Amino acid sequence: MTNSTVTYGFSATMTALTGRGDDLVDLVLSGLDEGNPAASEYCLVYLVSRSSTDPDVVHLIEGWTSEADHHRLFASDAARSLVARFAELLDGDSVYGDLVPVGGKAVFA
Repeated sequence: MTNSTVTYGFSATMTALTGRGDDLVDLVLSGLDEGNPAASEYCLVYLVSRSSTDPDVVHLIEGWTSEADHHRLFASDAARSLVARFAELLDGDSVYGDLVPVGGKAVFA
């Protein structure tokens, strides 16, 4: 990899159908499985969180080496297949955002 700095970020807030929050978390975390976009060396941050007040609300923060890398990987067949599986779990529209990282820290074990 030639660039190990996060220059592009992406966020999503998704609400699962009532009682399906665990299923949504599992599906979002599967984005880290081999062959999926977040397993790529270009994805440097992939943080999945839940709302502290509503277990059916899931937040995702991603950090990528570049916007182009993010878009390229999410155009893959594996990514499109994964994203299509979200539809059966979601209650309404998700809220998405593009981010410009300015600093911070991400350490995961």
